[in-house]
Amino acid sequence: MYESAGSVERLINRLARLPGIGRKTAARLAFHILKSSKDEAMELAEAIQEVKERVGFCSVCFNISENDPCSICTDPKRRRDVICVVEEAADVSVLTRVEGFSGLFHVLGGRLSPLDGIGPDDLHMQELMSRLNDEVTEIIIATNPNVEGEATAAYLSRLIKPMGISVTRIARGLPVGSDLEYADAITLARALEGRQDY
Repeated sequence: MYESAGSVERLINRLARLPGIGRKTAARLAFHILKSSKDEAMELAEAIQEVKERVGFCSVCFNISENDPCSICTDPKRRRDVICVVEEAADVSVLTRVEGFSGLFHVLGGRLSPLDGIGPDDLHMQELMSRLNDEVTEIIIATNPNVEGEATAAYLSRLIKPMGISVTRIARGLPVGSDLEYADAITLARALEGRQDY
């Protein structure tokens, strides 16, 4: 009995480490897994193992992908002159659902946050700068509309504008303090359409 209780506690502790999952939710998930059939639980474990073995990051844009470069970077229908810069790969997933945007993406892997010790060298900013060639005419900065996202946008703008490339920021159609991941497609489409020089 002690061994199984220890196993359940270990599972709860592991689940509680996931973002947005507190101890109570982790316990509910653990007991749901415990009540599930062995086949169902093993399917979950196999899906986690498969994603860890098969999914990596695109060496060009740093989006998650099973191929390198990813399908967005290799899509011949996408515009090569516009790059939308986002904080996380989850933001790419959200923005690809928006009608009307057919450019490329670049995932920073976070945002500037000096209080957390995250500076420019901790993000994929240098890789973005190396992508800026004569073909690129516009960088859309789509970092989250919060203090860190705004600081990241301002920093990127100061780096890129002297190169003669247009730098735009998605419009304020998103509430301050929210994340792109939770915005609906209509709000995102309006934010992209209403972008302004930064």
